[in-house]
Amino acid sequence: MHRFYADPAQSDGQLFVLDAEDARHAGKVLRLRPGDEVEVFWNGQRFLSALESLSADRVTLRPLSPLPSTEPSLSVTLFQGLPKSDKMDWIVQKSVELGVSRIVPVVFSRCVVRLDEKEGTRKQERWQRIAREAGKQSGRCRIPEVCAPVSLSALPAYFSECGRVAVPWEDCALGGPLAFAKENPSLSSLGIVIGPEGGISPEEISLLEGMDCVCITLGRRILRTETAGLAALSVFFGLYGEME
Repeated sequence: MHRFYADPAQSDGQLFVLDAEDARHAGKVLRLRPGDEVEVFWNGQRFLSALESLSADRVTLRPLSPLPSTEPSLSVTLFQGLPKSDKMDWIVQKSVELGVSRIVPVVFSRCVVRLDEKEGTRKQERWQRIAREAGKQSGRCRIPEVCAPVSLSALPAYFSECGRVAVPWEDCALGGPLAFAKENPSLSSLGIVIGPEGGISPEEISLLEGMDCVCITLGRRILRTETAGLAALSVFFGLYGEME
């Protein structure tokens, strides 16, 4: 079934309106017609809806019945070390599919990529579009936020919104996600910090531990930055019952 996000500026819960881009896609590409049923996401909710009217750049839909939410009860923020090339595109797409609530790109000392403010804004807009499409494809009721890249010193403001923050680190000799979950059995929000290519330096680990982060291991094998975050998301969602 086709899925759409209702335009929040034009929709009120009684009638859903698609933005111009989605309206053109619905009419010209998908060739939907009045009466066709689709899924519509509005205000964090999911509805079976029927297309009511269609024009060149405007589509309205009438909600028929609410559908079960697809959102996880555990809100996870992924603090992703800024990777090179187009790896961030992949990380955003797959993280959204898995259920991440927010993605914060972080500039560590070992990051190869350095973005000025203008380029950071341009990249953020691209990543947000990718998040929207991934959310639509995977049936997410809410579009996860993708922030502009931030420095390590800016993280405490974000950490304050997380119940606990875990930092997978290849030199950590302590417990892994299972031990972390046993020590924190009732979390409603979680932060996961992933280093860039080259990893997180010992000095940065000390800074993160001073911010009350917990270092964990993801096993004996070294994971690439684009693998580590997805692995951590998967295992934590599994441990907290989000894949049942």
